[in-house]
Amino acid sequence: MTTADPSTEGVRLQKVLAKAGVASRRAAEDLIVAGRVSVDGTVVRELGRRVDPDTAVIHVDGTRVQVRDDLVYLALNKPRGVHSTMSDEQGRPCVGDLVADRRERLFHVGRLDADTEGLLLLTNDGDLAHRLMHPSFHVTKTYLAEVDGTVARGLGKRLRAGVSLEDGPVRADEFRIKDARPGRTLVEIVLHEGRKHIVRRLLAEVGHPVRKLVRTAIGDVVLGGARPGSLRPLTRQEIGSLYREVDG
Repeated sequence: MTTADPSTEGVRLQKVLAKAGVASRRAAEDLIVAGRVSVDGTVVRELGRRVDPDTAVIHVDGTRVQVRDDLVYLALNKPRGVHSTMSDEQGRPCVGDLVADRRERLFHVGRLDADTEGLLLLTNDGDLAHRLMHPSFHVTKTYLAEVDGTVARGLGKRLRAGVSLEDGPVRADEFRIKDARPGRTLVEIVLHEGRKHIVRRLLAEVGHPVRKLVRTAIGDVVLGGARPGSLRPLTRQEIGSLYREVDG
């Protein structure tokens, strides 16, 4: 039996990097020669290296680069009143309605309850989605919440220390007051877990029921000024940042 010569199969690494938007082909060659590119965990310095884009795991400067062109990564600003499902047996508005015209079989990464709006990631990359949703990777989520009452200055310290709920303790990674008006306060809270209604339950437990809730970021991916219901593709840098969150 003869073994195929790996140097004649696949696609040249610099071409794969250029197609993925990392750099021009010439600049990609410079990255390879400088030892800044690894394939399947091994640094590659030779320009003749060929890879299979469907299976190769490629990192540039330690950040994974997604080179498969069949994978899709989208940021959705989920409107209030829309359910985080791809279909709904009761005929209620759902995320699937907003992507019904796309040919890919997409699924959502985590969920937001119907009354919460903001950032939801959609993809057909099952491996990344699974890891992003797994609590062991501690991917942070940032929320803006309008709550009842005047928030005491010491509340942030209490939330960062941890609050006991009926299904276990929860601790805020960050907490800050953004705006205060008579009878209500706008706060920003960062958590790394995704238990059901966790933000609403946490703030209610400390005496500040939520009036309105928006998720503004997942890791380094931010909602920005996107209008409700709008979709945008993630940038290469954003995809890399999500992989960086879960590659450890």
